[in-house]
Amino acid sequence: MATSVPQPLPRTASEASRIPRPEYPRPGFVREDWLNLNGPWQFARDPGDSGLERGLVDAELPERILVPFCPESELSGIGDTDFHHAVWYRRTVRIPGTWAGRRAVLHFGAVDHDATVWVNGREVVRHSGGFTPFSADLGDVVSPGEDATIVVRARDTATGPQARGKQSTEYANHSCVYTRTTGIWQTVWMEPVADTHFKRPRITPDLAGGCFHVEVPLNGRRTGHHVRAELRDAQGPVAESRIDAGLDLAPRLVLPVPDGRRRPWSPNDPHLYELSLELTDANGRVVDTAVCTAGLRSVTVDGKRVLINGEPVFQRLVLDQGWYPDGLMTAPDDAALVRDIELSLAAGFNGARLHQKVFEERFLHHADRLGYLVWGEFGDWGANTGPVSGDNQQPTSGFVAQWLEAVERDYSHPSIIGWCPLNETRQELTDRQSVLDDVTRAMFLATKAADTSRPVLDTSGYAHRVPETDIYDSHCYEQDPRVFGELMSGLDKDAPFVNPQDESPDTTWSVPYRGQPYFCSEFGGIWWNPDEAQAAGEDRLVSWGYGQRPRDEEEFHERFAGLTGVLLHDPDMFGYCYTQLTDVFQEHNGIYRFDRSSKLDVTRVREAQERLAAVEER
Repeated sequence: MATSVPQPLPRTASEASRIPRPEYPRPGFVREDWLNLNGPWQFARDPGDSGLERGLVDAELPERILVPFCPESELSGIGDTDFHHAVWYRRTVRIPGTWAGRRAVLHFGAVDHDATVWVNGREVVRHSGGFTPFSADLGDVVSPGEDATIVVRARDTATGPQARGKQSTEYANHSCVYTRTTGIWQTVWMEPVADTHFKRPRITPDLAGGCFHVEVPLNGRRTGHHVRAELRDAQGPVAESRIDAGLDLAPRLVLPVPDGRRRPWSPNDPHLYELSLELTDANGRVVDTAVCTAGLRSVTVDGKRVLINGEPVFQRLVLDQGWYPDGLMTAPDDAALVRDIELSLAAGFNGARLHQKVFEERFLHHADRLGYLVWGEFGDWGANTGPVSGDNQQPTSGFVAQWLEAVERDYSHPSIIGWCPLNETRQELTDRQSVLDDVTRAMFLATKAADTSRPVLDTSGYAHRVPETDIYDSHCYEQDPRVFGELMSGLDKDAPFVNPQDESPDTTWSVPYRGQPYFCSEFGGIWWNPDEAQAAGEDRLVSWGYGQRPRDEEEFHERFAGLTGVLLHDPDMFGYCYTQLTDVFQEHNGIYRFDRSSKLDVTRVREAQERLAAVEER
């Protein structure tokens, strides 16, 4: 059963009603006491990045912003879409006196891109990367019952190699890149912890062994401490284990699930167990507790098939950019995250590639609950430094570090059934080792070392550089189903479509295919805007999409059914990913509009995908 989500510490009703995104931000690892720091903060723009020299660490700031929404968004109250090379935040908060005897930890869900944090004038943490969380232990800086003045500087360059995902490096949006996000864009919060406490646990399901393996890192070793774990379902306790916490840096426990209580997690039955953790000291006193969720499921590769719980489940995925008209990369509320999954399921998809963005963890929490398959991905666009050549991609070592932070954060979510650290790294393959070769291999090996339970795709679409990648794929936006079928027809002969043979057939971009499971991980992108279709004159058409636009909605549905049918009927294809779930700004190729309203007969979209895939007939 899913864990309950705790509420913020008591506030006045009027104050609580003003807190945006009030829900608990780390649903896979829940402690009871916490303090939500979203809401109004002081704010300053620092276009010359001179704020430190000008004394902004100690100064009141002139503007107000609504955290966690970025200054480019409407919901922030600022809505300035120009470039922001540096921005500053300031807020004073009283550490609850009820936290006496514990240390306050300050958490940031994500700050784009490079952050420095001061508390009461003292620097407490630095972090590079705009997609992943970081924390600061304030135990030596401020005590419960005292005020903490938090100052944040965020730097965000517009040029040069930086993991920025779909954020435009030009002033305006264009084609498939969108309005930038700078600074804080996920929840800021605090929690109290004991001197010795849990760090984020790693929960690994073992379906064949009928158990869970639980690794519980601690912030320090303490003789006499013990970790106790209890697994529960709707019927009550399922298993319990207790282990000495003083012998290993990260105690490991095994929780066997009896046959009668063994219920695998799947899209058809997204069953979650509740896992309670308890840390006791040498006197038996409880010093830390946490509640997690766990799903018992397996992912494996069998020839060209990807199996979930030992069975082929054709992955009818949709590309999800995770952008919102008013919040940009930040969902306006938690219901919006749920709504996106529900809209996808209603259209016949059973999962998504979370594209060019590390989604906030609450999205994965809802995917776990709803049985929604997810490929975790990194926002690597920004590595490209010029025209395609043998060295135009220049991902830095920071890409590896930031990606590992994402894998560590999301490791225990059963909805994630694969990892993809890179996307469309367009670059020629030559006989010289490039930065892209080194970083692609580093990210692949790092992912495999961090997680042996899921397949890894070295890069999606272009420039496969790792011969032993678990998965191979391509992107193809051919709009004619007949031609698309011809392009996709070689998989049975181990000669699948490989990018960019449709763009530069005399140039090699990828290492050869070696018989791995294969899917077309981007296709379709059918450019359809019913409002523009009714407008008179091409000069009134302002949207963007792939290929020739359908003449009417009927042609859209015929094309969609034809394209998906090609892939569903291929017995060697394990899935696909259609572009995309919603329109995003000027990109009008979504199943839904940008505001999530209807623009198509979704019933027909779903019916086109409901046919049994060839791989599922075996």
